[in-house]
Amino acid sequence: MYELTVRSAFEAAHFIRGYDGKCARLHGHNWTVEAVVRGRELDELGMLVDFKILKAELNKVLDDFDHSFLNESETFKQDNPTAENLARKIFDKLSASEIFSGSIKLHAIKVCESPNSCVTYSADE
Repeated sequence: MYELTVRSAFEAAHFIRGYDGKCARLHGHNWTVEAVVRGRELDELGMLVDFKILKAELNKVLDDFDHSFLNESETFKQDNPTAENLARKIFDKLSASEIFSGSIKLHAIKVCESPNSCVTYSADE
C-alpha cells in the first residue's frame, strides 16, 4: 500500500458559537491542511497520483475558505466551524474529485489551526 501526502494552507476567521471561553470571540488562524491518499497500483510513470494534481485539487477546495469568515460560509450554516467540522467538510468535498474514481482513495484530512492543535478526519475502513 502506498500513502501520499500533500500540504497546503489558507487564512480564515471564525468563532465557536456556544463556546464558554476565548474561542467564542471572533479570531483568525493560518490553517494548514494535509490530504493523505492511499492506493496499491502505480501508473505507467510509477506514481500513485501526481503531487501537483492532488495539490491542485486540494487547493480548489481550500479556495472556498481562504480569506473568509467561516461562520458566514454556506458550508457552516448548520455546523460550528470547528477544526473537526472543517476537516470533515474538506474531506467530503475533496473525495468528490475525479482523481478518486479508480483505485486511489482519499484516506484522511488533517487540519491544524496552530502548530500545536490539529485534528484528523479519516475514511471509515
